[in-house]
Amino acid sequence: MLNNFEFMLPTTIRYGVGIRKEIGQALVDAGKKNVMLVTDKGLIAAGIAEKISSVLTETGSLAVTLFDQVEPNPRDTTVQKGYEIAKSKGIDALVAVGGGSSMDTAKGIGVLLVGGGVIKDYEGLGKVPAKIPTLIAVPTTVGTGSEVTFWAVIKDTKENYKLSVGSPFIAPEFAYLDPELVATLPPSIIAATGMDALTHAIEGYTATLAEPITDACGLYAIELISKNLRNAVYSDDLTARGNLLLGSMIAGICFGNSDVGGGHCMSESLGGLYDMPHGIANAIMLPYIMEYNYPACMEKFARIAAALGERVERMSEREAAYAAVENVRKLNKDLEIQSLKEVGAKLEDLDELAERSAKNVSVDSNPRKAGKDDFYAMFMKAMNDAR
Repeated sequence: MLNNFEFMLPTTIRYGVGIRKEIGQALVDAGKKNVMLVTDKGLIAAGIAEKISSVLTETGSLAVTLFDQVEPNPRDTTVQKGYEIAKSKGIDALVAVGGGSSMDTAKGIGVLLVGGGVIKDYEGLGKVPAKIPTLIAVPTTVGTGSEVTFWAVIKDTKENYKLSVGSPFIAPEFAYLDPELVATLPPSIIAATGMDALTHAIEGYTATLAEPITDACGLYAIELISKNLRNAVYSDDLTARGNLLLGSMIAGICFGNSDVGGGHCMSESLGGLYDMPHGIANAIMLPYIMEYNYPACMEKFARIAAALGERVERMSEREAAYAAVENVRKLNKDLEIQSLKEVGAKLEDLDELAERSAKNVSVDSNPRKAGKDDFYAMFMKAMNDAR
């Protein structure tokens, strides 16, 4: 018998080449007047943010405030700063342009607009008092999934860890997925964010809270991402990059309703301690958590192997399950993902990283029970392995 489950998708998804051009009119039709564009300086310099700001200003009806101070692993102080500006400008809509950092920052700003205080006041699930102002999410990477989730992950700068805020009230009202916005992404960013999306799909599919709808989304996302990732990295194929954008979003639907697992427990520890980019941390740790988890859910891992393109017909279930682990190892190698040691992790920090991982909010969603010693062993193995 299936466990009881609930599936929510508060976000309207709009996908298509050039679909971004409809954002301004959509806000006007919704009666919005004062919009904050939340992004980072890199996207300003690359001219990507201007592709969105122009469709806002061209309406002639929207006052646009630019907030471009988003950083990787967004900080509570940044959320606070954005909120204070938004409050002073009477902001009634937010447009987040970028990856998960921009979207999570915008979600955090929205939370403070309806509740005040500081973002740490809302840590956990269900503490946001009301729906945030209209939020439109515009992904410019192929890895976040945050455009369809009701979670925001923000770095606590005092205690140096990542806190999570969860509520249906913070989900974007609309997600606009435009393949043209990822057409010029550097290969290294596609590799890292694509592996981030694959991690979301695999962990969402195998999480203890998974259910039939998330299973369907997770498996399809794994297939879509794995079929297109190498081509998207090593060529300028817009179709492949558009498919990754779509796969990332579907993976977001999966883990947004099921949760992630031990891979994210470790990657968020790495991000909190070292400010390591989330996609890189997920990519590095994914094979290790898969190797740890596969004995606990071999049927699902065998299906993952098939979705990754493995010929599993003549394999035993255990062989097929382990083939999924090896496939992801090879994918990391093909994409030239660095090792844990190469990105600057230190042996003397492993105990701290393992302890943080064991305390992560998603640790109980991992399909195999994992404690501090287990995480320490995975970190140690990752440190000892060359690329």
